[in-house]
Amino acid sequence: MSTKRRLRKLVVDETAVYRWSVSHRHSTEGPCAEVLTLGRDGTTTRLVFLGGQGRFVPDGWLHSGCVAIGEASLNLHEPGVVRAFVDEAARRGLLGGPAEVDGWELFPAVAAARARDA
Repeated sequence: MSTKRRLRKLVVDETAVYRWSVSHRHSTEGPCAEVLTLGRDGTTTRLVFLGGQGRFVPDGWLHSGCVAIGEASLNLHEPGVVRAFVDEAARRGLLGGPAEVDGWELFPAVAAARARDA
């Protein structure tokens, strides 16, 4: 992960330590994307949230780190949200090696988990 971004630490079950950051990708040929980067033991997994078709990312209307579908929104800068994405990605076996994953596939499960926790 880039050393230019602020890396935050997330400890899961007192044994797994993740470094994470949130960034934004601009595109001249398509929609922008918000990216949650997770690093652990030298392996990087990127959860990519590509804007478009009812899927919203910061593009001047939303704050940094916000991803939304309809009325449901998540703030990727919140450690609890990141933990929920880590838990869901791990449950699906997506954190085993370097990868770029469609974050929207995990969004409904994470949004539901966060709503239960609220």
